[in-house]
Formats: sequence, structure tokens, C-alpha cells
Amino acid sequence: MDFRLNDEQLALQAAARKYVRERLMPLAPETERSGAPPSHELIREYAEMGFLGINVDSRYGGLGLGSLEALLVLEEFGKCSSALAFPVFESCVGPVRAIERFADESLRQRVVPRVCRGELIVAVSMSEPAAGSALTDLSTRAEIRGDRVVINGAKRWCSGGGHADGYVVYCRLSPEPGAKGIGAIYVERDTPGLSFGSAESLMGFHGVPSSDLYFDNCAVPVENIIVPAGGFRNLMEAFDLERCGNATMGLAQASGALEDVVAYVQERKQFGKPLVEFQAVQLRLAEMQMKVEAARLLIWRAVVNAQDGLPDVLDSSVAKCFANEIAREVCGHAVQLMGAYGYSGAYPMERRLRDAWGWGIAGGAIDIQKVNIASAMVGRRFDQRR
Repeated sequence: MDFRLNDEQLALQAAARKYVRERLMPLAPETERSGAPPSHELIREYAEMGFLGINVDSRYGGLGLGSLEALLVLEEFGKCSSALAFPVFESCVGPVRAIERFADESLRQRVVPRVCRGELIVAVSMSEPAAGSALTDLSTRAEIRGDRVVINGAKRWCSGGGHADGYVVYCRLSPEPGAKGIGAIYVERDTPGLSFGSAESLMGFHGVPSSDLYFDNCAVPVENIIVPAGGFRNLMEAFDLERCGNATMGLAQASGALEDVVAYVQERKQFGKPLVEFQAVQLRLAEMQMKVEAARLLIWRAVVNAQDGLPDVLDSSVAKCFANEIAREVCGHAVQLMGAYGYSGAYPMERRLRDAWGWGIAGGAIDIQKVNIASAMVGRRFDQRR
């Protein structure tokens, strides 16, 4: 068991860090202020640099590396901005991986290489007005009619809603109750019958568009079915990798905050000496460092244990839950240590705190992860409905 990164991983991490600091850091304040997502031109630049589909099979245009390598890059991007990191997230650990793993070859070839080339943005649409944590309560329905699938219903909280070019839509593909009837379908943005609600105004995640999706007899080819009815378990297996990506985005807020505050307390002077000379500050920094390192190791363990497959629910839920919790805590401490500079919108610290809070809601709230952990520990699911 070796906890050190190899030379190739270190080189990839360094390349991502250099690109982020030189190219993206200057863009982050305006992205936060305007709420505009990364341009298609910038996303194509990501692709040219090799930062999209890092762990996607080379047959589909990816680099064919492991999920650990993808998360190393994602953390560096996430330190800068959740919005500027989101295309990396979506291409490496998001819905594209479900298409790559479970869809028919024709759909894989139609979608995944274009994502890796930066030509296509794909989002996932899971939640509904009455189904968030209770995901098996989905009511959006899809009916197979000959060579078409007709979708009716409404989805909520779709990150990328109205902006992405295509959507992996979780829906009910059969009348079977609960998970047995659920599958997923790929729907392109300009498909007749698909419309979008107003853009959401969120506390954080500025630059990550979010909106409702409405399906009114929206028809797509049957070849767009990614997972048929009864494949909910497969979707959740793919989502275990997305949990690790979510955990990394939370971690990135904490690790970025820690880097900035360590520099700040060595420069800022009070009572005639740098803040770092005060023991209370030293103790707080040490606590923050321990939590960041522990979260990072839990995430890395989850993807390494999967041997470049999909992480299991216990490892991924432990990693996500811990990283989400410490991200809020570490960013909060960083704001406090920086005082008014931490609270000011002129600096990135308050943005990190808002985004850290969001990652503990997105992709399965913290308490749901704890239920997953307990279920895995005792070897059975808990019925929340009785």
C-alpha cells in the first residue's frame, strides 16, 4: 500500500495546477459575478489540454487513465471555481460515464467522443418536485411506442438545465413500483416537447446554470435508452463515482481555502506580529490540515479500491459525507481567520464557503450518505416509508 502519487500522476497534477493558475484564476471573479457558465470555446480548450474525459476509455476519445488521475485534475480546477471545474466534473465522473458504461454502442459513439472533444455538454436530471432524496418516487414517465420513447413529466434542480446540449434523464419506464420501474434516457436539448423553466438563483454555484425541465410528449429514438426499466441499481453504481467527484469538489473548496489562509496568516500582522505567530491560529491551521488530508485520502481510497471500475456505496458515501462536512467547517474557519477579507465578495473565500455548503446538498445530502453508510454496515436497506 503506497500513499504516494507516481511521477506521471504528479506531472498531471502539476500541469492542471499551472493551467488553472495562469488561465482560469483571472476568469474566476467575472464568472462568479456574472453567473455565466464557461464558454464553449473555453471548454474546447479544456479538451485540447486533455482535461476532459481523463478516465474515459480511449476508444471514445478519452485519455484512458484512472479515476484517481481524473480527481487529481478536478481538485485543482475546483480550487479555482466550481463553475469553471464543472465541465471536467461532468466529463469524468458525471452522466457521461453512465452512457459510456451502460448505453448501446451507437449512443456511446454518438455522445462520448464529442464530450471529450469539448463539442457537447451533457447534464444529468434526477430530482423532481416530489422526489429528491426519495429518488425511487420518480413520477416522470417514458412510454415505448414502436421505435420511439415518449416522455412526460417535470424535473427539478438540474445543474446545466437550459445550457447543456443533452440530458441523462432518470424516469419511470414501466409501471413497476419503486426502483423496479426506473431507467434513464438520453434527451437532446432541441428535442420537441422539451422545455426549460427559469434559471434558478442559488446561494452558491454561480456559473453553474440550474433550471426545471418539462417534458410534454417529448419523443426520442429507443436507441436513446441508456438503462431500461429495472436498471436502477446500475444507475446508482455509476452514481457512486459521481459521489467521489462531488466529494472532490467539496474538498477543493476546503483545500483551496486552506492554501489561501496559510498565505494570509503569514502576511497579515496584528499586535506587531504575523497572525501565524499566535498559538490559537496555529492550532486552527493544524486542525484544518488534518481534515483536508483525511478527506482526500478517503476519496482516493474509494476510487483506488474500485480498480478503475465503479466505487462501492460504502467507500463513496463515507468519502462524500466526510468531505462535505469538513469542507463547510474548513471554509468557515478560513473566513473567520481572514476576518473582513474572508467575508468580502472581493476575495474568493466567501464564495468557497457558499459552494462548500452546496456540495453537501447536491448529489445526495449529507444525512442521506449517513443512511447509506449505516445500510452498508448492517447489510440491508432501511425502509424510510414505514
